Amino acid sequence: MSQTTLSPTPLTIALLGEAVLRQQARPVPLPDPLVDRLAQQMHQKMEEQGGVGIAAPQVHHSLALMIIASRPNARYPDAPQMDPVVMANPGIEAQSSEQEKGWEGCLSVPGIRGRVSRPLWVDVRFDDLSGQRHHTRLEGFVARIFCHEFDHLCGLTFLDRVEDNRQLMATEVWLRKGLS
Repeated sequence: MSQTTLSPTPLTIALLGEAVLRQQARPVPLPDPLVDRLAQQMHQKMEEQGGVGIAAPQVHHSLALMIIASRPNARYPDAPQMDPVVMANPGIEAQSSEQEKGWEGCLSVPGIRGRVSRPLWVDVRFDDLSGQRHHTRLEGFVARIFCHEFDHLCGLTFLDRVEDNRQLMATEVWLRKGLS
């Protein structure tokens, strides 16, 4: 992480329109204590914001680092419970051809929800913070989280995946309608 330095100040969320959200993320060298620290800070920010995932570009670091952490909360009351997984240098090896539409929101796109098609499952590879390579299959909502965060590493947001602008909704209306 020699090209990136960490600020001692708390991380802030990059918002739609900021250049970092449209950049291809750089690979992360591992192991690296600065990457470990960034992952800790990202996890804390995700928890503070009530997210179920976060990617380094969302906190102004164009690095291939993300966390998926499904759990029921106010934004996703029906989310399955899982331990957080830090993923460096992730990739998709295979995915289902069958897709499912679901409502997504994003810490970097506050106040808006959109219906997005995602694969039912994805086979993924990633490095843990020690540099060990892992391969796993993610399914359902957890696969959706992975794809959403992986898009951030490719310079995309969920808005780029919405097929029809009529599939966008203010979060306040989404909550009032009880959609999930």
